[in-house]
Amino acid sequence: MLFNSIEFFYFFLVVFPLYCILGQKTRKVLLLIASYYFYMCWNINYVFLILLSTITSYFASIGIEATKNRLKKKVFLWSSIIISLSILCFFKYYNFFASSINEISSFNLKLMNFLLPVGISFYTFETFSYTIDVYNNKLKAEKNFWIYSLFISFFPKLVAGPIERSENLIPQFHRETSIKTENIIVGTKYIILGFFMKLVVADRLSIYVDSVYNNVDSHFGLTFLIATLCFSFQILCDFAGYSTIALGVAKLFDYQLMLNFKRPYFSLTFSEFWRRWHISLSSWFRDYVYIPLGGNRGKKIKVYRNLFLTFLISGLWHGANWTFVVWGAFHGIFLVFENIIFSKQKNTFFEKYFITRVIKRIFIFIMVSFAWIFFRANSLSDAIKIITKSFDFKHQIFTDSSTLFFGVISILILLLIDNRIERNSNNNEFTSNKLTVFSILIFSFLLIMIFYFGVFDGGQFIYFQF
Repeated sequence: MLFNSIEFFYFFLVVFPLYCILGQKTRKVLLLIASYYFYMCWNINYVFLILLSTITSYFASIGIEATKNRLKKKVFLWSSIIISLSILCFFKYYNFFASSINEISSFNLKLMNFLLPVGISFYTFETFSYTIDVYNNKLKAEKNFWIYSLFISFFPKLVAGPIERSENLIPQFHRETSIKTENIIVGTKYIILGFFMKLVVADRLSIYVDSVYNNVDSHFGLTFLIATLCFSFQILCDFAGYSTIALGVAKLFDYQLMLNFKRPYFSLTFSEFWRRWHISLSSWFRDYVYIPLGGNRGKKIKVYRNLFLTFLISGLWHGANWTFVVWGAFHGIFLVFENIIFSKQKNTFFEKYFITRVIKRIFIFIMVSFAWIFFRANSLSDAIKIITKSFDFKHQIFTDSSTLFFGVISILILLLIDNRIERNSNNNEFTSNKLTVFSILIFSFLLIMIFYFGVFDGGQFIYFQF
């Protein structure tokens, strides 16, 4: 069930009114049932996987808290991690590793024919962080199994994040909720903005991007440069659009999800980009991969190693394909070189003047867009072809005039919105719980854009495959 589907519209028309009229305890039951129904709409068989991950992490955490024996704590912790990790690796990475082994050896491992369970990476990482935090005495184990199940399966964030931390969301499920006018205003604003990003920007740009990237041999030069720039905004608006809709839907039910995107293409450094892009994942890798590897402690060479390994693993998390591994490696290299070349003192020069800030933002955007080539390409060979053929300007540019025109217009509108939020992030029309004439005009305009220029073909969100 997609947010941009008629099925979700009917689903919401049933669930939200029921939620409004039910009592406090019954509301949690409704949300849990609705969340599992939402997930089963993808594939009813895979509901047992999320249930297994929920049960094992729940009882493992109870066991960790109940014993003082260090060895027993480790047994509970690793039992939960191994079970969940085995499920994730089998469904997400078995074919990748089997095909890689077949290519470099005489083995002929059989490939499996199954669909990747949607959202498996997201809810698995949530169970990991929860169990590890209980083990490290950072939080108490949740005794209420139904509350914990709702934390893992809460439908707005279930299939594509954000990767919520238990200390943020579980306490919210214990408190009483109410249907507030201010929540409806803010939630509706987020939903409209999210649908604008997804339907008007991302899905329209995808028409051009797919026609180029899925037919690499037929295109050259500026066509690839245009398609790559379009993909930079497509993936931003596709994923940030989903996260924004999820934020809005949760807000209507009086729950606050974490902000997952914070205008990443306004970044002045690569490290700032990762503090703004997919914040829930980058902070997860920081806390559960980078810091355990050693983080900033020790010699510089070890710090650089930790950075590179963290992004290499992050690349593999994104998909079972060498293109994602290379994409992660590039970002690891970017960050290592940034740490080597630009100290905080040296970097102040580039942030002091308006023109230098503009130049640096453009540079970061270009380098990030270059790395997106590997993220989007169907194979490493395609990515290499795209890079080499991008310098061939002898051939005609492929144009889809209507798609590019509306795509460019929608990008400019998005940049104006982001610039306004960036300049006044604490109080602006897009996050305020007040309705002004100006905000009504803005969101009415966005609604018109959605209905007239949105692509309503049920396009799937890119991050569902992760």
